[in-house]
Amino acid sequence: MKPAIHAYLCDDTGHRFFGNGPMRLLQLIGETGSLRGAAQQMGLSYSKALAIVKRAEAELGFALTEKTIGGRGGGGSRLTPEAETFLHKYEVYRDACSQANREIYHTVFGGQL
Repeated sequence: MKPAIHAYLCDDTGHRFFGNGPMRLLQLIGETGSLRGAAQQMGLSYSKALAIVKRAEAELGFALTEKTIGGRGGGGSRLTPEAETFLHKYEVYRDACSQANREIYHTVFGGQL
Protein backbone atom coordinates (compact mmCIF):
# COMPACT_ATOMS: atom_id res chain seq x y z
CA MET A 1 0.00 0.00 0.00
CA LYS A 2 1.21 3.47 -0.82
CA PRO A 3 -0.39 6.91 -0.73
CA ALA A 4 -1.65 8.60 -3.87
CA ILE A 5 -3.32 11.95 -4.29
CA HIS A 6 -4.43 13.95 -7.30
CA ALA A 7 -4.49 17.74 -7.17
CA TYR A 8 -7.30 19.34 -9.18
CA LEU A 9 -8.52 22.89 -9.44
CA CYS A 10 -12.30 23.27 -9.34
CA ASP A 11 -14.70 26.04 -10.26
CA ASP A 12 -17.06 27.61 -7.73
CA THR A 13 -19.57 24.79 -8.23
CA GLY A 14 -16.99 22.09 -7.50
CA HIS A 15 -16.41 20.91 -11.07
CA ARG A 16 -12.83 20.15 -12.02
CA PHE A 17 -11.29 22.29 -14.71
CA PHE A 18 -7.56 21.74 -14.27
CA GLY A 19 -5.37 18.80 -13.33
CA ASN A 20 -2.67 16.58 -14.78
CA GLY A 21 -4.42 16.16 -18.16
CA PRO A 22 -4.82 19.86 -18.96
CA MET A 23 -1.33 20.46 -17.55
CA ARG A 24 0.13 17.87 -19.94
CA LEU A 25 -1.85 19.35 -22.85
CA LEU A 26 -0.36 22.79 -22.19
CA GLN A 27 3.14 21.34 -21.82
CA LEU A 28 2.76 19.61 -25.18
CA ILE A 29 1.50 22.82 -26.80
CA GLY A 30 4.67 24.46 -25.51
CA GLU A 31 6.82 21.63 -26.87
CA THR A 32 5.13 21.18 -30.24
CA GLY A 33 4.01 24.74 -30.95
CA SER A 34 0.63 23.34 -31.93
CA LEU A 35 -2.68 22.64 -30.22
CA ARG A 36 -3.48 20.10 -32.94
CA GLY A 37 -0.13 18.34 -32.48
CA ALA A 38 -0.51 18.29 -28.70
CA ALA A 39 -4.03 16.86 -29.02
CA GLN A 40 -2.82 14.13 -31.36
CA GLN A 41 -0.04 13.11 -28.98
CA MET A 42 -2.61 12.77 -26.18
CA GLY A 43 -5.15 10.93 -28.33
CA LEU A 44 -7.64 13.80 -28.11
CA SER A 45 -9.66 15.37 -30.87
CA TYR A 46 -8.74 18.94 -31.70
CA SER A 47 -12.17 20.15 -30.57
CA LYS A 48 -11.83 18.38 -27.19
CA ALA A 49 -8.36 19.87 -26.64
CA LEU A 50 -9.62 23.32 -27.59
CA ALA A 51 -12.55 22.97 -25.18
CA ILE A 52 -10.15 22.03 -22.35
CA VAL A 53 -8.01 25.10 -23.00
CA LYS A 54 -11.02 27.43 -23.37
CA ARG A 55 -12.62 26.13 -20.14
CA ALA A 56 -9.41 26.66 -18.18
CA GLU A 57 -9.01 30.14 -19.68
CA ALA A 58 -12.56 31.06 -18.68
CA GLU A 59 -12.03 29.91 -15.10
CA LEU A 60 -8.58 31.44 -14.73
CA GLY A 61 -9.46 34.73 -16.38
CA PHE A 62 -6.50 34.92 -18.74
CA ALA A 63 -5.34 33.47 -22.05
CA LEU A 64 -3.22 30.34 -21.92
CA THR A 65 -2.27 30.25 -25.60
CA GLU A 66 -1.57 32.64 -28.44
CA LYS A 67 -2.23 31.64 -32.03
CA THR A 68 0.02 32.42 -34.94
CA ILE A 69 -1.69 32.49 -38.32
CA GLY A 70 -0.16 30.93 -41.43
CA GLY A 71 2.92 32.43 -43.00
CA ARG A 72 6.20 30.67 -43.61
CA GLY A 73 6.14 27.32 -41.82
CA GLY A 74 2.39 27.56 -41.16
CA GLY A 75 0.50 28.65 -38.08
CA GLY A 76 0.56 27.30 -34.58
CA SER A 77 0.07 28.03 -30.91
CA ARG A 78 2.35 28.98 -28.08
CA LEU A 79 1.90 29.43 -24.38
CA THR A 80 1.41 32.92 -23.01
CA PRO A 81 3.79 34.15 -20.32
CA GLU A 82 0.84 33.93 -17.88
CA ALA A 83 0.34 30.27 -18.84
CA GLU A 84 3.99 29.47 -18.20
CA THR A 85 3.83 31.16 -14.78
CA PHE A 86 0.58 29.36 -13.98
CA LEU A 87 1.98 25.97 -15.02
CA HIS A 88 4.98 26.47 -12.74
CA LYS A 89 2.74 27.44 -9.81
CA TYR A 90 0.43 24.49 -10.44
CA GLU A 91 3.37 22.07 -10.46
CA VAL A 92 4.67 23.54 -7.18
CA TYR A 93 1.16 23.21 -5.68
CA ARG A 94 0.72 19.63 -6.97
CA ASP A 95 4.11 18.56 -5.64
CA ALA A 96 3.44 20.17 -2.25
CA CYS A 97 0.10 18.32 -2.03
CA SER A 98 1.85 15.02 -2.79
CA GLN A 99 4.54 15.68 -0.19
CA ALA A 100 1.97 16.60 2.46
CA ASN A 101 0.01 13.46 1.60
CA ARG A 102 3.12 11.29 2.06
CA GLU A 103 3.83 12.92 5.42
CA ILE A 104 0.26 12.44 6.64
CA TYR A 105 0.29 8.83 5.43
CA HIS A 106 3.50 8.16 7.33
CA THR A 107 2.11 9.80 10.49
CA VAL A 108 -1.17 7.86 10.36
CA PHE A 109 0.02 4.50 9.09
CA GLY A 110 3.70 4.54 9.99
CA GLY A 111 4.40 3.16 6.55
CA GLN A 112 2.36 0.02 7.25
CA LEU A 113 -1.26 -1.15 7.26
